[in-house]
Amino acid sequence: PKVGCYIHGLFLEGARWDATVGQLAESRPKELYTEMAVIWLVPVANRKPPESGSYLCPIYKTLTRAGTLSTTGHSTNYVIAVEIPTDKPEKHWIKRGTALICALDF
Repeated sequence: PKVGCYIHGLFLEGARWDATVGQLAESRPKELYTEMAVIWLVPVANRKPPESGSYLCPIYKTLTRAGTLSTTGHSTNYVIAVEIPTDKPEKHWIKRGTALICALDF
């Protein structure tokens, strides 16, 4: 795009993307990982996160969420967090361990 960048090839764990309503939804039975839709990152200076209506979803390199702590206090397996639209409170997805994963196997 002219502004920002697209991210594709991520997988959701603990939830699924519902393209019909454009937000997170509960995982289907026996479905551990689902493909995430393309994410469009657009930089905005001094943007304040919304109070509700989104889940700040962490992105990890691999399924192993643990790693060596870096100087930032995050795991070296941690990449970034992105806001994903939802109609449920953030704690709902935190309890399910919802995260985006870059690679299912390595």
